Amino acid sequence: MQNLSPTLPSADSATPEIAASPAWKELKDAVEALRPLQSKDGSIDLNARGAATRDEADALVSSITAAVRVLAPQFPHDAAYLDAVITDLGRWASSGYAVPDFLDSLLAFQPAANRQDGLLHLVLFPMYTQNGNPDRNLEAVLLTVVWPDWLAELERTRFDNPMFVPITFIDFTSGYDTNSAVLFPETVAVREAPERFTWGGIFCDREAARFRSVSTAAVATLGLDIPADAAVLLQDQKLSQETFVLWDLIHDRTHSHGDLPFDPFMIKQRSPFWMYGLEELRCDLTAFKAAVQLQAEGYEQGRNVQYAILFDRMFRFPVSGDRVRNYDGLGGQLLFSYLHKHDALRWTDNRLTIDWDRATTVTTDLCTEIETLYRDGIDRPKTAHWIAAYELVSRYLSPHPASVWAKGPDALPLTGEGKSLNKALCDAVLPDEFPLSMFFEALSKKLSGVIASTTGITGTSELRSAA
Repeated sequence: MQNLSPTLPSADSATPEIAASPAWKELKDAVEALRPLQSKDGSIDLNARGAATRDEADALVSSITAAVRVLAPQFPHDAAYLDAVITDLGRWASSGYAVPDFLDSLLAFQPAANRQDGLLHLVLFPMYTQNGNPDRNLEAVLLTVVWPDWLAELERTRFDNPMFVPITFIDFTSGYDTNSAVLFPETVAVREAPERFTWGGIFCDREAARFRSVSTAAVATLGLDIPADAAVLLQDQKLSQETFVLWDLIHDRTHSHGDLPFDPFMIKQRSPFWMYGLEELRCDLTAFKAAVQLQAEGYEQGRNVQYAILFDRMFRFPVSGDRVRNYDGLGGQLLFSYLHKHDALRWTDNRLTIDWDRATTVTTDLCTEIETLYRDGIDRPKTAHWIAAYELVSRYLSPHPASVWAKGPDALPLTGEGKSLNKALCDAVLPDEFPLSMFFEALSKKLSGVIASTTGITGTSELRSAA
């Protein structure tokens, strides 16, 4: 087997000195003190709060600016960005703390242009944190880039993805003490969206730690016997991080590769939530197929990516979050049901068993079904494509008994056209169109405490006590 020679930091590596520095503490404390003053859009309503609030905000922004100036020499590769942050902070204060505009600093921050393993970044933006804080509060994050030689070589030769930046946490403000595992430029408060985004960051340490915790609990709860190499993966944070950077590299690029009628994430319009679920699952299963090929070529990480996709998709995704248009949960339910209906897994005598070889073949078959849906979709009108996608999902998942969509095209509001038709069709979708099966209802109760305990987890943190 090929040795990928990982260079990722271990879960028990020492915290960089910068996280313990007085300047970082001052910056972090000032950001946390500023957050309660901000409205949902990031502004501060001085008229409602009075002159004392203006003085307080000015003092806090002054502290933040001073701390950035002290820290900046430790980030010479981000000099232009940090200068722009200071300018944007000053402009925000001068505006009377209107809706913040950090477009100039966002454009100056280009982490994908300098992907070096272990490179540190100080990130400061008014932003919401996806799957975390929905408000555009000021957030500060210290992070490290993960770019070992083996990953750089695969990206250069096989899985080109110039915008992909895998990262790990060093420290962060409270918007990231959540379930958020991404740093995306589109979350930043700006006056206008850039013509194109040039990078996207994914925290592989949080993904890996959460995966290990939930999967370990699921395996024990379900009485599942797993192969020895899968057990090693669940025990090893560093190995899991390697697995997720490879999975994410392939998944992320797949959104713009393949036969794409229209990717619902890219066209910026509302679609039934199963379209988002199928797109995310397609990207994961494409990564799964690539991992099978890598394993056949001797890459040890290939098998680990397969385990991670199966475990995370089947055990965590369906029972995480609420049931309102939970498209990631839907994808996990679909994968589990497809494997069950094709006899790759069984739930008998209150124990789950998986035929690991058959699971590989059947998972690849599901990817082929979704790819065929997409390829055929190029020749369909949008409404017909949505219906075809619903039919695919409902072959394996039971719709809600009250579903209008489940009654077929004759029951759907198809008389309009354009945006009005799209809206009517989306309005006819139930918030939980495909409810959890009895299996997942029971599993959700068993894993809820473990899932709650992973909020804010990193590769170096201790798990919170289960709720």
